[in-house]
Amino acid sequence: MKTIATGVSGSAATKQVTGVRPQLRLVDEAPPELVFDRLDTAYVRAMKPFIDRVGAFALLVVTSPIIAAVAVGVRIKLGPGVIFSQPRVGKDSKVFTLYKFRTMDPDRRTGQVPFSGVDRRQTHKSDGDPRHSGFGRLLRKLSLDELPQLVNVVRGQMSLVGPRPELESVVERFDLWDHPRHLVRPGITGAWQISEFRDELLYKNMHVDQEYLDDISLATDVRILLSTVGAISSKTGG
Repeated sequence: MKTIATGVSGSAATKQVTGVRPQLRLVDEAPPELVFDRLDTAYVRAMKPFIDRVGAFALLVVTSPIIAAVAVGVRIKLGPGVIFSQPRVGKDSKVFTLYKFRTMDPDRRTGQVPFSGVDRRQTHKSDGDPRHSGFGRLLRKLSLDELPQLVNVVRGQMSLVGPRPELESVVERFDLWDHPRHLVRPGITGAWQISEFRDELLYKNMHVDQEYLDDISLATDVRILLSTVGAISSKTGG
């Protein structure tokens, strides 16, 4: 059983997370070094969640024609199963279901071309992954596959900006010092996604999210969002 420190000081009591296999335990006591003063602000506690939900709802309305078009495209190009869902570790190490548009062929695990590239747990997105269809690669290149995660934000499971949520099996391999990222809601985009390290091995980039946690603010989130829009626009030639 894996023990995960939340970095929140307090009693040494533990809380069991249900529905997790293997189960995770949240430890209420952690070294002082793991506690970030920047996380105990009015912005992080109240303003950021409010902006996230209102902003995500507005984006869902504005992008609804795009979402509908992508859904139809996935259904036509890839067949049944438009939405891909997967358990991820979120705030306070609670597991939630993340939504994305499906980008892989339904028979990818039994196809004639097995994937032998770098494990996805070490890289973010691989354009050369043969499990993806051409249409799926386009969706991932333009980050359109992430649009369903706006629903996760409206539900309060994710933020517009924050550390990328990871699989339970990946989180179990984290060092103790990597767990403060679970003190905040994971984001659709974040500091790592716009950094120069986004194409390198994942475990070497933990410091990017840690630096974000130490400098979290409205100005930082706005900068990351604008940089994300700029990066996507450059891919579309805009």
